[in-house]
Amino acid sequence: MKNEAFLFGGVAAFFFVTAGIYAGWSREPAGTAALIVAFVMASVISFFFTMNYRRRGSRPEDNSASEIVERSGPLDFFPARSAYPPFTAVGAAVTALGIVFGIWLFLIGFGILFTGVGGMVFQYVHRGE
Repeated sequence: MKNEAFLFGGVAAFFFVTAGIYAGWSREPAGTAALIVAFVMASVISFFFTMNYRRRGSRPEDNSASEIVERSGPLDFFPARSAYPPFTAVGAAVTALGIVFGIWLFLIGFGILFTGVGGMVFQYVHRGE
C-alpha cells in the first residue's frame, strides 16, 4: 500500500499546484473549486492507503522478489448450479419494464426480484451445519 499512497499523494500534489496556478491565472471560482475537490479526494485516498500500510505493514506485492503463492489464500465455497441468478435477472428486467408500463408490472417484477435475491442469500444458509 506504500506505492499506492505515494501515487495518490503525487496526484494530490499535482491537483494542489494546478489549483493554485489556475486560481491565480483565471480567477474563475468553478474550475478552482473543482480542482480543490479533486485535491481533497486524492488526499483522502492517499491517507487511506497510508493508514492501511501503517496498520498492516507491507504486502507480498510490495516485495519485488515475492512469489505468487505468498498472496494466495483459502478458497471458498462456490455453488455449481443455481436457478436464482437468472430468476433475479428476470425480476430486474420486469421491474425495469414496470417503470415504463405501470405500477402493476413494477410490483410483479419487484416480487420476482425480491424472491430471487432472497433465494440467493439464503440458498446455502444451512450448509455448514
